Amino acid sequence: MKAETPQALPIAGGTDVMVELNFDIRRPPALLDLTAVPEFAEWAPDNGSIRIGAGVPYARIISELGATLPGLAIASRTVGSPQIRNRGTVGGNLGSASPAGDAHPPLLAGNATIEIASSTSTRTLPATEFFLGPKRSALKPDELITAVRVPEAPGPQQFAKVGTRNAMVIAVCSFAIELDPANSRVGTGIGSAGPTPLRAAEAEEFAASELPWESREPLPDTVLARFGELVGAAARPIDDVRGTAAYRRHALSVLARRTLSWAWRDFRSGGWST
Repeated sequence: MKAETPQALPIAGGTDVMVELNFDIRRPPALLDLTAVPEFAEWAPDNGSIRIGAGVPYARIISELGATLPGLAIASRTVGSPQIRNRGTVGGNLGSASPAGDAHPPLLAGNATIEIASSTSTRTLPATEFFLGPKRSALKPDELITAVRVPEAPGPQQFAKVGTRNAMVIAVCSFAIELDPANSRVGTGIGSAGPTPLRAAEAEEFAASELPWESREPLPDTVLARFGELVGAAARPIDDVRGTAAYRRHALSVLARRTLSWAWRDFRSGGWST
């Protein structure tokens, strides 16, 4: 059906699509109801990863995947209201490709890949290559997002965002972090502070080399501060109605320090896996 009518706008939860229709931002010639495809609403383990169908709502990620994908589950808890979390999906969040999408930072930090299909082929893209610009993605007109594959958490994961309140708010900025102790690796994801969701590569390299993985000693304030500085420097924010670029950089530095300290606390205590 998508191949026959490439201009058809896919709709699953409708939490983004209906806003655009109501405000006359879009007037597509047709809507393509993805809720009629039951496979989209399924998730399953897949060789060390979790394959999450594009139609799995946030509420199920919170209740069913909190232990294996804690970062994505934490982010899911901050999405809208309970009604929105019951309807909204990670697939829909990716489809809108908003720089402020709450699911995007943990997907970047966790090295997720996006599964894309058309009537003739399927392909996968790393999350880092999926976003091309504000509300622009690598999807072709005849393609649909079918699933996202996220490696099971190798260590502590955290997510935090700044907004005018805790729920039903678009993030002024957001940040996700993943620690991979076995490989001395750190993953990051920045949201709502650039034309696309971003990773903070220099911050990742710094933390990977400076964290006392073997001794698990408390982190010096200098390490936390430098990590925060590098995360703030990696952002590419603008001034808009939700906040200034300078505020976003400052807030991201604070979020980075906090989430790293929380994740390191969980690593030291050994309780992250529960």
